[in-house]
Amino acid sequence: MSCARKGAESVIAPRFTTPSRLGFGAATIGNLYRAVTEEAAAEALDAAWQLGVRYFDTAPHYGLGLSERRLGSALAGRPRHEFVVSTKVGRRLDPRDAPVNDLEEGGYAVESCLRRVWDFSADGVRRTLDDSLSRLGLDHVDVVYIHDPDDHVEEALSGAYPALAALRDQGVIRAIGIGMNQWEVPARFVAETDIDVVMLAGRYTLHEQPALEELLPRCVERGVRVVAAAVFNTGLLSATEIGDDARYNFTSAPRGPILRARRLAEVCRRHDVALPHAALQFPLAHPAVEAVVVGARSAQHIADDAGWLATPIPDALWADLRDEGLIPANAPVPGDHPA
Repeated sequence: MSCARKGAESVIAPRFTTPSRLGFGAATIGNLYRAVTEEAAAEALDAAWQLGVRYFDTAPHYGLGLSERRLGSALAGRPRHEFVVSTKVGRRLDPRDAPVNDLEEGGYAVESCLRRVWDFSADGVRRTLDDSLSRLGLDHVDVVYIHDPDDHVEEALSGAYPALAALRDQGVIRAIGIGMNQWEVPARFVAETDIDVVMLAGRYTLHEQPALEELLPRCVERGVRVVAAAVFNTGLLSATEIGDDARYNFTSAPRGPILRARRLAEVCRRHDVALPHAALQFPLAHPAVEAVVVGARSAQHIADDAGWLATPIPDALWADLRDEGLIPANAPVPGDHPA
């Protein structure tokens, strides 16, 4: 393992990279909250490819396998060496006696004879990954994330991680990650294991940065890359006008986040910048962040995201956000130049 020096600290060189800074998060095409047609899902994925997206993230949890099947179909025939696919372990899919609509139980508008079972054991990891490969139609995936082990941390450390480490040593997978909606457990994994990447959902965004002080510096020191997901905080920052019915953290937004998002939007308007434009670019300024992953229900959605990512934002916007206390003074922003 190569190392580089940074001041008095030894910083491990990153071992994981993505082929594009924009990744396609396939939860939405698993019918998150509402149905997406087969045609719309295929068009969104095809548009992502045409726009240069080469990192695709999915999970068995997303639509009880629907997301993996749709992603696999879209990638069939594409040059395998050109793209990176990640999926997740921790929720095993088992058969149930009769089909059930998953919207209320899992948040996905699918009717399925499958149910989720929490399983971070070594056997569960291998079985879950085998099932994912079958749905994806691939002989390997590049990255496997340990998915949401909030209430299963010890089992994930003693079961899932060693199993994935063995698969990485064997060359079956390229990288091991942890994917969560919090920063504390990922920080522990970065400190105690040899993971390659953290998928951090919603905890380093334009709206909030709780991962800034501990997790992200630790990732830089350990050579662990961060993929920023839920950069719109599951809806709160995805529009230029924030209504009272906005969503935040997968549920109805409380008043506090709505008011803060409106303040962010107002600063953006002063500079003729759309709020989601700034929200998409902000996380990528941090040296720990490798890519941002966004969901898209249509070709237009992913085209908008790609356009925002490619369009520069005036430095004055970031300065105003800092001056008004809406982002921390020590949070890197696009346009910052390292000393």
